[in-house]
Amino acid sequence: MKKVRAKKHLGQHFLKDLTIAEKIADAVTGHMGTKAILEIGPGMGVLTDFLLKKDFDLHLIEIDRESIAYLKEKYPDLESNMILGDFLEHDFRTIFPESYIVMGNFPYNISSQIFFRVLEQRSKVTEVVCMLQKEVAERIASPKGSKAYGILSVLLQAFYDIEYLFTVPPHVFDPPPKVNSGVIRLTRNNVENLGCDEKLFFKVVKGGFGNRRKTLRNSLKSFDLAEDLKEHPLMDMRAEQLDVSDFVFLTQEIEKSRGSH
Repeated sequence: MKKVRAKKHLGQHFLKDLTIAEKIADAVTGHMGTKAILEIGPGMGVLTDFLLKKDFDLHLIEIDRESIAYLKEKYPDLESNMILGDFLEHDFRTIFPESYIVMGNFPYNISSQIFFRVLEQRSKVTEVVCMLQKEVAERIASPKGSKAYGILSVLLQAFYDIEYLFTVPPHVFDPPPKVNSGVIRLTRNNVENLGCDEKLFFKVVKGGFGNRRKTLRNSLKSFDLAEDLKEHPLMDMRAEQLDVSDFVFLTQEIEKSRGSH
């Protein structure tokens, strides 16, 4: 079988270290008893090999036609579980009527978008185990107060418990990326809803981090804050100093003041 050529425009870097691939596969816990796995961008199947040894219902989605042709030849029994398509565009409701796990070595250029899709699907996605650019992995896993903490950290930590598992150096890939990679695991928490308008919550979080150096009193100016909220101690802080519950509180207060106008 002819090896697949890594394509720059798809952000492909093929993992060639089998020990690391096995370690990533072993990080899956089957949280909440979930049995279905969707692997994003399997490439030539280095991770797939180890996932197949586990007791999961494995599905693959791959945007690269050359990779799909290779995978069909390598895993003929898995062909009916392969999707040629874009994870960001695909509707998985018919494939996964129940819960599923998202896995993969995510392309660096779309990793943030993948997580926004996961958030949309959070009632079904019980677990995510993935490798991505170390900087993004750290941002997602970092607690409030750290420099890396940002929009994605807050939005994902609202619904998932997040662990940074280990760092992967560039030389184990073909071609090697210019940066280190990090492997993280997200497991769904018990939060069904935040107790506030979620669209507004997303906007408040994004607004808060819009200018990290400003206090929230300044960065949330456009939300037409009530006078008593402007004087709240949280307003003297910057977005990176607030955790999920603080942002929920702010959203609830903004909702209240909008309701009283």
